Amino acid sequence: MARFTLPRDIYFGSGAISELKNLKGHKKAFIVTGGHSMRKTGFLQKTEDILKEAGLETKIYEGVEPDPSIERVFDGAKAMSEFQPDVIVAIGGGSPMDAAKAMWVFYEYPEKTFEDIKDPFTMPQLRKKAIFVAIPSTSGTASEVTAFSVITDYSTNIKYPLADFEITPDVAVLDSDIAMTMPKTLTAHTGMDALTHAIEAYVACNRSNFSDPLALQAISDIFDSLVDSYNGDADAREKMHIAQCLAGMAFSNALLGIAHSIAHKTGAVFDLPHGLCNAILLPYVIQYNSRVCMASYARIARAIGLQGSTDKQLTNALVDAIRELNKKLGIAPTYKANGVSEELFKENAKKIAANAVLDPCTGANPRPTDAEMMEKVLTCAYYGEDVAF
Repeated sequence: MARFTLPRDIYFGSGAISELKNLKGHKKAFIVTGGHSMRKTGFLQKTEDILKEAGLETKIYEGVEPDPSIERVFDGAKAMSEFQPDVIVAIGGGSPMDAAKAMWVFYEYPEKTFEDIKDPFTMPQLRKKAIFVAIPSTSGTASEVTAFSVITDYSTNIKYPLADFEITPDVAVLDSDIAMTMPKTLTAHTGMDALTHAIEAYVACNRSNFSDPLALQAISDIFDSLVDSYNGDADAREKMHIAQCLAGMAFSNALLGIAHSIAHKTGAVFDLPHGLCNAILLPYVIQYNSRVCMASYARIARAIGLQGSTDKQLTNALVDAIRELNKKLGIAPTYKANGVSEELFKENAKKIAANAVLDPCTGANPRPTDAEMMEKVLTCAYYGEDVAF
């Protein structure tokens, strides 16, 4: 038996944030956000105003950092406990949404520890105290529709992808006006994160007839709109905001693969954004996995109009197309070209590979792997050598 889970309601399009008025009947909303971008653009105030008009008392929790820490999660959970909300609203990029999801768990179960929930599908039943509303400002993580939250343990420099359908939001609000606030580099990195989500979901072990159409549509729309979105086109930015959500629906149910496993472990060690790590890794992971799922990659290539008479030619064309996409987005192709020193790489490669094997995303990768293979893929992505094993 398999399962496919999505939020109950998804509101989308220009001005979709006004649909927060549908939260009438609730009493208190705890709003979680990141740094200053949502306040500077006025969307944080707009969120609070709409909730107040709907009759809710509000409290804002600001300052969630990129790659939120375990300590941040417990601090936010404590603030929630003091306010006692029946609605949690997360607005911003993936970090505040991810942090708010984890805060939610410890708000409802203050006796739990991080160790209790860090393994996949070990969370207790939620919604005893609050429901969850997610409003993304970036077009990439799709945390607004997923059963995932990535939290970093800075004592070990390990990112933990928490996974459980319990933390799938109840309501997602995809307001394309908010997505227009993204700067170019963030647009590039989050867009490549979304593409990696969709491609990994399409070949993941848990893929299904429900997830495949979502993944394939997302891939097609991302290739069609990401460069224009990067260059500021409003229609393309809206299309990307929807496409990344489709990718999220797919991977939340199909799961991911080793591009994300390695990205989770390299991001903190090399101090690089998650989406950038995925952009670097994706071509090499496709080469590695093509030994067992080349036909699937060929179907992706056909769907986006690439040419080739064999599955191998089409897969190679897909790898080339991703590399060209990275180039158009100003993304250097390797870890080395992105400023990671050879000394830092060699000091950490084996540890990163070993930790990546243990990452929850590894189990759904179509081709089995071990620490030795993981290190070889990582090495190829560092030096820019094609994967031929």
